[in-house]
Amino acid sequence: MPPNRGLDVAVLVGLQASGKTTFYEQCLSGHYTLVSKDLFPRSARNKQQRQMRLVEEALTAGRSVAVDNTNPSPEEWDPLVALIHAHDATVTAYWFPPDVTGSLQRNAPREGRDQVPDVAIFATLNRLREPSFSDGFDTVLEVRFDGQGGFEVRQLPHERD
Repeated sequence: MPPNRGLDVAVLVGLQASGKTTFYEQCLSGHYTLVSKDLFPRSARNKQQRQMRLVEEALTAGRSVAVDNTNPSPEEWDPLVALIHAHDATVTAYWFPPDVTGSLQRNAPREGRDQVPDVAIFATLNRLREPSFSDGFDTVLEVRFDGQGGFEVRQLPHERD
């Protein structure tokens, strides 16, 4: 592999309606290519394989990527982290701490495909785990609403070994 060309993959981790897509649009869209299973046709098969292929294609083409899905656990992010490191890119976790009440409130006015059943939010909550450096992330950032239509982002410290 060639040396790191400054490529990064942003893995957004959080409940549905936690602000991940809005954060992408406000903060990452000018620098990161978006990959989201929400953009695939509902009938699409092998969504995970398709996502991995799109991430790999972007990295091969020299583009940083944002993976905007719930990514609630190592089951979802481990294959991504391995692929990203195989391309000698960095991987940044953007952690959206759970706010179930807020997610339910933001989800309620959504229409059509954009609205998810409440039960899906609770199912994700049951699997949701905070990402850490021990998961292979090079950087872990916590993202919260700032109360003014934007976001506050702070870097989480490395865990002590």
